[in-house]
Amino acid sequence: MKKDFAVIGLGRFGGSICKELSDKGMHVLAIDSDETKVNEYKNIAYHAVGLDATDEDALKEIGITNFDHVIVAIGENIQASILAAVILTDLEIRRITVKAQNDYHEKILNRIGVHHVVHPERDMGKRLAHSFISNNILEYLELSNEHSIVEVIAGKKMIGKNLITLDVRAKFGCNIVAIKRGSEIDVSPEADEPLHEGDILIVIGADQDINRFEKAFIFD
Repeated sequence: MKKDFAVIGLGRFGGSICKELSDKGMHVLAIDSDETKVNEYKNIAYHAVGLDATDEDALKEIGITNFDHVIVAIGENIQASILAAVILTDLEIRRITVKAQNDYHEKILNRIGVHHVVHPERDMGKRLAHSFISNNILEYLELSNEHSIVEVIAGKKMIGKNLITLDVRAKFGCNIVAIKRGSEIDVSPEADEPLHEGDILIVIGADQDINRFEKAFIFD
């Protein structure tokens, strides 16, 4: 089912979201105060308009309340980002996601009542740091300030052992929720099935627990 998205701010982050959503067949309204950027996305988004996102009347006029999800991706202008977020929450938009520039900006957005705050630069830094530490780590996704999902290649210490023997939940407090093997993914892995070389584990848990698990089994 197609959803209607509005992306406010067409810089690198907002523009990338706009393109990806459009490529997946979603209806996307691209919004920016810079007419040059608006013209750039006229042939990419379902519709593109130039307006000031801190102007409540202008947002109402384009029917912003009809959209399922509004993403505020305004770049360096934190004040404009916050004002736009306030307007959207006052208008009771169903789903609001806002890009934060720093931790203080994120705190304000959370207090306003934004549904989802993203911090792409920080999150990318964490992902890269994990990949730098070990070649076994393929992906890292932060779920909250204290919980994450990490996708890792089974370490040498794990090969030939099964989930019962490893007892990851009891020893470390995190869970192996799925195992990828070649083109197959097992979302309910058998506890007595031995791990093979090249198996990819999807692990979820508190960051401190995942870190202990990684140190014990992954960082060969």
